[in-house]
Amino acid sequence: MPHSTQKQDMSVLSRAKNGLSYLTANDWALVVDKAVRRQFKAGETIVHNGKPTHGLYLLLKGTASVQIVSQHKTLLVSEGEVFGEISFLDELPATADVVAKEAVEAFYLDRPTLQTLFELFPHLGSRFYHSLADILSRRLREIVGSGSPVAAKASSKQASS
Repeated sequence: MPHSTQKQDMSVLSRAKNGLSYLTANDWALVVDKAVRRQFKAGETIVHNGKPTHGLYLLLKGTASVQIVSQHKTLLVSEGEVFGEISFLDELPATADVVAKEAVEAFYLDRPTLQTLFELFPHLGSRFYHSLADILSRRLREIVGSGSPVAAKASSKQASS
């Protein structure tokens, strides 16, 4: 991959508000080097509910909708965000469909590749999983309707005063 494209990709991923926020510049260089770039057309299903993902995706360009049938909810995933993480973590089938709302470009990282990186660079693994925990916490709060984590922390502090 050309160096300038790699820098642009790292910039998109590292500046994402709801992405893997604990990764360092060196972590991103390692991850981007091992990732596989995939492209999807508008309307194409990227992750299929009920099928394992065997990895996860990092969205580089475009937007996708996460359609959670059991909750009758749809969430949007935008540039720099992760999806497919639940199936990646628990090695079970995906819990939602993820559909490209427009042309989408994403990195795919399979489990064996990430596990090898984490064995070689344990601190990368720690920061990666810490980031996933934050992402999952935020998304769960969105789904159950308690609002943003910031609002939840503020109301929790007010209640304890």
